[in-house]
Amino acid sequence: MGATLRAEVFHAVRARLGEGPVWHARRRTFWWIDILGQRFFESDLTGHAPREVACAQMIGAVVPARGGGLVAALRDGIHAVDPDSGATRRIAEAPGHDPREFRFNDGKVDPRGRFWAGTLALDDRPGQSRLYRFDADGSAHVMREGVSISNGLAWTKDTRTLYYVDSPTRIVQAFDCDIERGTIGPPRVAIRLGDADGWPDGCCLDEEDCLWLAHWGAGKVTRWEPRTARLLQTVTIPAANATSCAFGGLGLDQLYITSAVDEARAAVEPEAGYLFRVDPGVRGPMLPDFAGA
Repeated sequence: MGATLRAEVFHAVRARLGEGPVWHARRRTFWWIDILGQRFFESDLTGHAPREVACAQMIGAVVPARGGGLVAALRDGIHAVDPDSGATRRIAEAPGHDPREFRFNDGKVDPRGRFWAGTLALDDRPGQSRLYRFDADGSAHVMREGVSISNGLAWTKDTRTLYYVDSPTRIVQAFDCDIERGTIGPPRVAIRLGDADGWPDGCCLDEEDCLWLAHWGAGKVTRWEPRTARLLQTVTIPAANATSCAFGGLGLDQLYITSAVDEARAAVEPEAGYLFRVDPGVRGPMLPDFAGA
């Protein structure tokens, strides 16, 4: 296992629940969100203070759209978002989703430009949430039921495997994927975490198809060879709740890490909720944009 790295603060702007990091290649900017604070953040590479864009709803995830804008999973469904004004327009509804009881959480675009996003129950009820797939034409499809806290998603370079996190299980699942049809097979265990590792949260793959995984409650991001469940690298942050990670920058050679505030630890974690960055020594792939909107 490689030496443990420590990420540095990239933006000292506190999000209550930072999430959804993503590189927007057309704008050459990095985006992330504050779910509970209902804000989008956009940053260039200079380290200057990020631009904040308010939203009228809780935001579960944000991704670039092929036309240059954004698509976001908001509390009541999937919206096109104007990246300059923040104006939103709902483009898809999720079957069986009640925004009075559930909200959207993490989401990613698959290699054919579809947006996958899952939900969680606002009262923390287990096993009541879903993972959805939203196509470019606005159609919505239930891909998984019986989920508790839908989280990280990542597809391998050959498109044949989807890695997926339902956080309370402490497992990263792997699914065989038929990318042309947009379907997945039965789940299998790729990585199983112990109690000391917290809960698996957001994730991403690098160009070597190794999985980078954020650990809620353990203050770290880890790199794995997921086919063998071998731990390769650890990156620490000065906050217990690491929430997600993504590659960004013109060379996709920097790893950005979002975090969340733990109110019970606020006095000893003054940097919780900040955005962190580390040079991981490996690049990330260029990810697809949403094909619709």
